[in-house]
Amino acid sequence: MKTISKPENREKSWTRAIATPAQEFPSTPLKIIAGTLPPGLRGALYRNGPARLTRGENRVGHWFDGDGAILGVHFTGRDSRALYRYVQTAGYQAEETEGRLQFGGYGTLPPGPLWKRFGKGMKNPANTSVIALPDKLLALWEGGHPHGLDLETLETFGLDNLGGLAPNWGYSAHPKRDPQTGEIYNFGISPGQKTQLHVYRSNNRGQIQQQAAFDLEGVPLIHDFVMAGPYLIFVIPPVRMSLFPVLLHLKSFSDSLTWHPELGTQILVIDRSSLELVSRGEAEPWYQWHFGNGAVNGSGEISLDVVRYQDFQTNQYLKEFATLETETAAKGTLCRVRVNPQTGKVMETETMIDRHCEFPSVDFREVGQEWRYTYLSLHREGVELGQEPVGAIGRFDYQTGHLTEAPIPENCYPSEPIYAPDGDRAEQGWVLTVVYDANQHQSQVWIFDGDRLEEEPECRLALPGVIPLGFHGTWNAGS
Repeated sequence: MKTISKPENREKSWTRAIATPAQEFPSTPLKIIAGTLPPGLRGALYRNGPARLTRGENRVGHWFDGDGAILGVHFTGRDSRALYRYVQTAGYQAEETEGRLQFGGYGTLPPGPLWKRFGKGMKNPANTSVIALPDKLLALWEGGHPHGLDLETLETFGLDNLGGLAPNWGYSAHPKRDPQTGEIYNFGISPGQKTQLHVYRSNNRGQIQQQAAFDLEGVPLIHDFVMAGPYLIFVIPPVRMSLFPVLLHLKSFSDSLTWHPELGTQILVIDRSSLELVSRGEAEPWYQWHFGNGAVNGSGEISLDVVRYQDFQTNQYLKEFATLETETAAKGTLCRVRVNPQTGKVMETETMIDRHCEFPSVDFREVGQEWRYTYLSLHREGVELGQEPVGAIGRFDYQTGHLTEAPIPENCYPSEPIYAPDGDRAEQGWVLTVVYDANQHQSQVWIFDGDRLEEEPECRLALPGVIPLGFHGTWNAGS
């Protein structure tokens, strides 16, 4: 927990988006700033992210610890509406009542002297991602159970164990949904002397139907995984947690994580029909937060794309982000990795974009299958790495090797790009991003033509309030 102080350096334009807690707003018709709403764009865009990083005079110790709030933007083909609400977690409600921070988090220690920290649980901020089910929206945070919300009103129902999650098991923020069957795969970690990776298979309503557990060495940090054809692939970077200082409340989870390149990267390949281990392999050390997609190629090898870092400095940058003063340069590059599923051995790693990028995603209809385009956030060229968050979006074409970049003005910060298929034309799609325009201190929804991403947006919509820079979202065509 940090005491708030004014930055010594010149204020960076992006910091205004997260300097103060975000304000909720009710369902509101959106005004078109420029362009025209595509008539085939029908459904809902949901986005999640930390919206409150401060309470009173104190600031959380890491960007990952801000209270989650959900933006829902509903499109009918004729008009659009949006609403924005905090997830009413137990921790949020308790701190709202007291007006101060009370709980620890990923990078935040519980407040007060050491002897008062015991008994203070770790807050589930429900701030990382979302997945839309037929009857509810899940707000995801990997350290605990998801929260269920109403798809239309964003009212919080409460914690959801999905019919099978044990109390101390997590449910990651990156579930994978089979586009043919609707089945959902995900995982969680239960740390301890015997740390285990729990893998879940759920039906299309999110209810867990099958699960398996695999022993892990130490307490690693696993944020995302890959579904590729019949396989689930877990890439375990050489980051390990020292559990003892965490249990004694001497250090936060984040500050107890250390980089051990001598351990190398471990790769687990799991059969997704049986949830049995196919292979364990080892590779050179690297770190990743996110994968774009995976598939089995014509040679029977797994092909996946990943934003790969040389080390774990990215965590330090994200810690600094919450203080509004960033300086650590952590470069992640888009790489394609080929893996032999029978041995878990990495056959080849190729750098596709040698430029800092993050939040890779694909058309949800292609998850786990061969794909051509990966959409991602990009570091703006000409800006010193470490000084600004990602300030551009693009589309990488694996067929041509070409990167198409959208025209984003200076001091504008787009969120993770999300692909939304057109409801009338199967060949047409739209790329949606929520943009914080620091020039006007306003947030907007920008809609790009998926085939003409380099051109001006097809439509720009004004949101009623500022949406803080956040993490992940989803498109729900069933809305």
